[in-house]
Amino acid sequence: MQHIDVIDAGLIKYADALEIQTQKFNLLIQNKIEGISNSGHHALILCEHEPVITLGKSSKPQNLLFSQEFLSQKNIGIVPINRGGDITFHGPGQIVGYPILDLDFFTSDLKKYMRMLEEVIILTIAVYHLEGYRIEGETGVWVNSNKDKKPKKICAFGVKTSRWVTMHGFALNVNVDLHYFHFIVPCGIPDKGVTSLREELPFDYDLSTEEVKQHIIHNFAKVFNAELAVTQSVDIK
Repeated sequence: MQHIDVIDAGLIKYADALEIQTQKFNLLIQNKIEGISNSGHHALILCEHEPVITLGKSSKPQNLLFSQEFLSQKNIGIVPINRGGDITFHGPGQIVGYPILDLDFFTSDLKKYMRMLEEVIILTIAVYHLEGYRIEGETGVWVNSNKDKKPKKICAFGVKTSRWVTMHGFALNVNVDLHYFHFIVPCGIPDKGVTSLREELPFDYDLSTEEVKQHIIHNFAKVFNAELAVTQSVDIK
């Protein structure tokens, strides 16, 4: 059974979180090059971001619906990144998870890895009596919204791997302001909406991101057959 360090980064700028995960990612790759075992060096970074739109390698210009000048006035950053997938939004109230794993210790099938990440989220939202599911040909976790019964994405995914080491990951909408998603075509999918736990639960439910983080950690350990513990927190202003 592998040990995975959980780094709770709290609310953090996207660039700062990217630096943390890149350092971890490069360390694991360097270990592999030098023949050093990565057992015990895996990490899961959990955080929330200040408002930012990220553009994956498959993003299309038409999926950004407003100009950079307009978005800057709204204090929303735009960052092109090297993960897979299209365009997405990150902001407060959304739990972002960055697993930095050497997949040699977990699975040699990248598609299976993606399904494992999705399963973590499906199990997590099931705690709140929401049935998450996958859609053939689309990466993500979806729910049939309690508001209109239509399929809506509650968690987006996008990863990068090199030498079977992973970075980037998932973004689960907990109580994020969904109006931000009106500035983009989320994940490049124009015919399906976006939702959150807050949107799908009764408004008198006492929902917190800290509570949801604990469920994510528990279910990540279950799906990846690993031991997870919060070993450090970072506080970058």
